[in-house]
Amino acid sequence: MTALAAWVFALSAGWVVWTFVGYPAALWAVARRRARPIARAAIEPEVTIVVVVHNEAAGIRAKLESCTAQRYPAHRLRVLVVSDGSTDATGEAVRAFGDPRVRWLHFEQRRGKAACVNDAMAALETPIVVLTDARQALHPEAVRHLVSNFADPAVGAASGELVFLLDGASGFAQGVDAYWRYEKAIRRMEGTIDSVVGVTGALYALRREAWTPIPEDTVLDDVLIPMNAVRAGWRVVFEDRAIAYDRPASEPARERVRKIRTLAGNFGLVAAHPWLLDPRHNRIVVQYLSHKVTRLVAPLALAGTLVSSAVLAPVHPVFAAALLAQLALYAMPLLGRAWPATATALPVRIATAFVALNWFVVLGFREWLMNRRVHVWR
Repeated sequence: MTALAAWVFALSAGWVVWTFVGYPAALWAVARRRARPIARAAIEPEVTIVVVVHNEAAGIRAKLESCTAQRYPAHRLRVLVVSDGSTDATGEAVRAFGDPRVRWLHFEQRRGKAACVNDAMAALETPIVVLTDARQALHPEAVRHLVSNFADPAVGAASGELVFLLDGASGFAQGVDAYWRYEKAIRRMEGTIDSVVGVTGALYALRREAWTPIPEDTVLDDVLIPMNAVRAGWRVVFEDRAIAYDRPASEPARERVRKIRTLAGNFGLVAAHPWLLDPRHNRIVVQYLSHKVTRLVAPLALAGTLVSSAVLAPVHPVFAAALLAQLALYAMPLLGRAWPATATALPVRIATAFVALNWFVVLGFREWLMNRRVHVWR
């Protein structure tokens, strides 16, 4: 029993450490030695900003103002709003905006974002396409900074950066922001070495030559589209000067809905596109496995570490210390709930976000099992 528990502990703890500490550390070391510079330049090709919407009448004007206020030559910038079966006044708001650069493309039937992106790409002729969600405001230089990456002929896609606005944010929201900063650091290093595994769905740009149509039931277009570009030989980079602004979920319940859909999509992506795990078709397979797949197994590894350390705690003080550290980690979210004044303390908010996000992985797996053809709006 003790020998089996030791093997479980070694495997589980090793998995957790590699996923959350070892992989970022390895990226840092490799990035210092094998950085691939990006030949950025101030180029100004024609660009279309694509915004896929469903019933966004309340916020579409603000989004269009953000898009048309870009510091980019007006005659080289267009905006295409693609309606996925909108039934409210979104169309009227777009037409009333009154800017000739803004087009409205409406589809009566709601089919999902992936289908709308396919149709939008088929309708465009500009060499560069910027995809952005309806909710986030864009920095006025966002498009210019994204486009500068395409001066490098090896670059097929460029991810922007999502910045959370934290004024008045809850402890949980601050924890989500800390996790997102950690995630962006990983993406930045991946892009420095070769390519980012997934782009920021709120804002990214694509060279039309690097585009491959995606299945209409795709949930994670912001992973599959760049990975298709990588498969075709392009490089996908991270541009931290191209910023979209948003606010993090203030409560776990709000973040839970979004993350469960995203994580269910991650499980579905691996199942539907096994080439992602094949080094013959995916040159960054190690990054994909370490960034995406290991996190899907992390909750199981965390459970294995907890149970095995509990079994081994009487045997050696190292395992007892490991058990106490884990119990402290899982107790911190309870502490934040019992005493709200502690919820904004750095250890508490990070532990709360960590535990919640890993629990959402379990729920995402259940969602994928229950509905293998997840069709959601992101």
